Amino acid sequence: MEQKNAPKLVIRRLPVYLRILDNLISNDVEIVSSRELSDETGFTAEQIRKDLAFFGAFGTRGTGYNTSFLREKILKIIGLDEHTNIVIVGAGHLGIALTRYNITKNPYVNVVAVFDVDPHIIGEKIIDVEVMHISRLKEIAKRHAVKVALLTVPSEQAPIAASEIANSGISVILNFSLSKLHVPDSVYVRNADLSIELQSLIYYANSK
Repeated sequence: MEQKNAPKLVIRRLPVYLRILDNLISNDVEIVSSRELSDETGFTAEQIRKDLAFFGAFGTRGTGYNTSFLREKILKIIGLDEHTNIVIVGAGHLGIALTRYNITKNPYVNVVAVFDVDPHIIGEKIIDVEVMHISRLKEIAKRHAVKVALLTVPSEQAPIAASEIANSGISVILNFSLSKLHVPDSVYVRNADLSIELQSLIYYANSK
């Protein structure tokens, strides 16, 4: 598909545009200009036009973009035009928080299960999603055609958990652990280090 060849930075900006479009549509806004998108996102209007033009012509010069049409196109480009089944590996505080958020606030994904090894929490539910033993990961991933796993286990457990994820056939891991993962080339890993994000923000807090 064409989006597989898109620059990574472009792909990372598309969900930002999608969130703005969702808000505009909920407020009955039918047309939006690249300048207005720029005001909402912080990206330049020229950058937004270039990003969108990478996938085709979606707007009308002098008028702007139809919000519903552009939203549908971005959904299809990202692959969110159909619900994506995901799992969360690690039922600690972060895993629970991410589960709750994705169930209640993220309409584009479906959390099918949470996995852990702690016998005290196996069988419990986070809203309506069951916490299962990680030994069932491959079974559940196959049954629900799961494509994405969020990894929220402690660093020392991350290598084993990542191996379980890779062996289950899941092809994408969003890694919240502080461990560098060694997985097959067929598995795409993106690291999300919340502590680094916070520490970098402190620079701006102390720069004035």
